[in-house]
Amino acid sequence: MYSPTTQHSERMKFSPRALAAWLLPVLSMVVLAMSAGGSPSVAQDSQTLGLDAETTDKAPERQLVLRFVTEGDFPPFNFYDEDGQLTGFNVDLARSICLEAAVACDIQVKPWDELMLTLRRGESDAVIAGHRITAKSVQEADFSTPYLYTPGRFAVRHNAEKLDISPEGLQGQRIGVIRGSAHEAFLKTFFRDSRIEVHPSSESAREAMVNGKLDYLFDDGISLSFWLNGTLSQQCCEFRGGPFLESKFFGDGIAIAVKKGDRQTRELINRSIASLRESGRFEEIIGRYFPYRIY
Repeated sequence: MYSPTTQHSERMKFSPRALAAWLLPVLSMVVLAMSAGGSPSVAQDSQTLGLDAETTDKAPERQLVLRFVTEGDFPPFNFYDEDGQLTGFNVDLARSICLEAAVACDIQVKPWDELMLTLRRGESDAVIAGHRITAKSVQEADFSTPYLYTPGRFAVRHNAEKLDISPEGLQGQRIGVIRGSAHEAFLKTFFRDSRIEVHPSSESAREAMVNGKLDYLFDDGISLSFWLNGTLSQQCCEFRGGPFLESKFFGDGIAIAVKKGDRQTRELINRSIASLRESGRFEEIIGRYFPYRIY
């Protein structure tokens, strides 16, 4: 009858000649591996034991190139400068991520409607073009941790009375906002006792602000920052209160899109963004393109 004890006894009955015949091929492989300057690998051991090498764990391949795609006409995020060179906040951030991850950087420009398609076709590894994390966008791609938020901000004339920027503090105040925007929905939810004046465009709302027809202007903090710092505002106004970052109205931030299920690229980008923040280099990049603080 077969038993572990019986098997053990049979192995003990190997003759010296039989044992040498069994060991010789194995020892030969070891000697050959050592003479080549290495040691027997896991794959060699698996082959010796008659196992499938694919069943052994493999270290993930190191990424050597990170292929970004962006759009070329969305300043200050991505645009061509007067010398025809691609530049912008997203472009500098992509290059900094590559530098931090110690990989080569390839940045291509595609039309906005084709950006996400490049991920599905395998033509790119990441899209960095100002995409917001929304319920719709997460169905198309996975996203990195947000690298920028688009807060709602109030702009007010420099010489205006300093009121508390709250629903109670702004009761009865004339607040301009763009029709159909998330900012309009936000005001009508939380600032219902204010005099909300809806404008067809940001231009008309800002013109009304310059001309003193509004007490406050509520809009996207990023675009407002450039208006405040530009000539069209006539240096009339400043930020007060906020920033307001309620995700229900203003989203979960702007992030880098990667192909669904591409965990390796996503984690590489996340580690690089975290390192850039910790070192202070991320704030340096923001300072190049956002002269007026948005938060």
